[in-house]
Amino acid sequence: MSEAVVFRRVRAVDPSRDLDREVDVVVEGKTITRLGPDAGKDLATRERVRVVEVRGGLLLPGLVDIHAHLREPGQEYKEDLRSGLLAAAAGGFTDVCAMPNTRPVNDTRAITEMLVHKARALGGSRLHPIAAITIGQKGEALTEMADLKDAGAVAVSDDGHCVTRSDVMRRALEYASTFDLPLIQHAEDHALTAGAQMHEGAVSAKLGLRGWPRVAEDVIVARDVILAEYTRARYHVAHVSTLGAVRILREAKSRGIKVTAEVTPHHLLLTDAALIGYDTACKVSPPLREDEDVASLREALADGTIDCIATDHAPHSPLEKDCVLDEASPGMIGLELCLPLMLGLVAKGVMTLPRLVDALTRSAARVVGLPAPTLKEGAEASLVLVDPARSWTITPAVLRSKSKNTPFLGRTVEGAVVLTMVAGSVVYELDVHAAGGA
Repeated sequence: MSEAVVFRRVRAVDPSRDLDREVDVVVEGKTITRLGPDAGKDLATRERVRVVEVRGGLLLPGLVDIHAHLREPGQEYKEDLRSGLLAAAAGGFTDVCAMPNTRPVNDTRAITEMLVHKARALGGSRLHPIAAITIGQKGEALTEMADLKDAGAVAVSDDGHCVTRSDVMRRALEYASTFDLPLIQHAEDHALTAGAQMHEGAVSAKLGLRGWPRVAEDVIVARDVILAEYTRARYHVAHVSTLGAVRILREAKSRGIKVTAEVTPHHLLLTDAALIGYDTACKVSPPLREDEDVASLREALADGTIDCIATDHAPHSPLEKDCVLDEASPGMIGLELCLPLMLGLVAKGVMTLPRLVDALTRSAARVVGLPAPTLKEGAEASLVLVDPARSWTITPAVLRSKSKNTPFLGRTVEGAVVLTMVAGSVVYELDVHAAGGA
């Protein structure tokens, strides 16, 4: 008989059920068996029952990240499945979708199956591969999407590379829709961004760096929305960064086109001013924009125009980041930092806690067709316990990711993941003594 776990007096928040109240939640085996006020009180003194109680603790459905780079196969010195899934669990993510820009690219059934089987053997947070749209992510010949879906792929994307040819994009949307696969686009007209190091604006001019204009994103999103309407396919925009793209998406949704979008924590928090000083940790793709873009993204996330938050977790070693800006690789890690950073926006009134939870659970899962973790009796026990009042400092020592490339090093945040559970198994538990003052 396995040990039962009682989460006592937690604030359970699950927008999919309009749940936001103090309850006990009882987990037995893989299942939530009880949920309600004092539901676990009679179990608390029994043998083989573990009681978990955190004053003011939040109990949330397991978080879902639909955009992460775990670097395996081919660049395991930056991250591998083991370290990436551990980082995910430490961030409260029970489900992680891995982008295909590995070496070799995940464009075949064999690579997709390898990732699925290896992650399953590791246990911990669950991996869901995203396969490439085109062979080698070269934007030309389409992959065998039927095989890829059958092997376990939940979506297709050439992330890091835009499908710029309209004929290829049309065929890709039609082919993906045949198998009910969402197509995730990295919206960038590469002809407009050649040599760009950051957002095109006053700061890039001041620093003497070639800029990446907003329109490079906007023109692709506009074209793709037209193609998505024509093909009636599921179209998703990765890491939206511009106010123009937000306007296009809002108009498309108002007409019932099947489009969705995600935003990253760093695009909600930082502007191009972070690049003053040539900080390579702040070089990302798409680049950090301006105050008006950040305001538009926050508003769009709050009102649902942007469906979900995705980390775009992009680990790089010092080889790729400790160099001059024009040689640095774009990207920053995010799996372990997303929740506390976003709780900071809740504290500032940028969005409500239920909207944040929805953006990291149900709305994210819906984009790629995954079953969303939920808090209800009879549901699988995939959940995360958070201490929203616990302060901790982001340091390299506390991060589980192999790579430490984030501009938030040294920042003190409030909100710590205390425990993450996947299908009734504890896959992460906070080590107070190693949590940077947590």
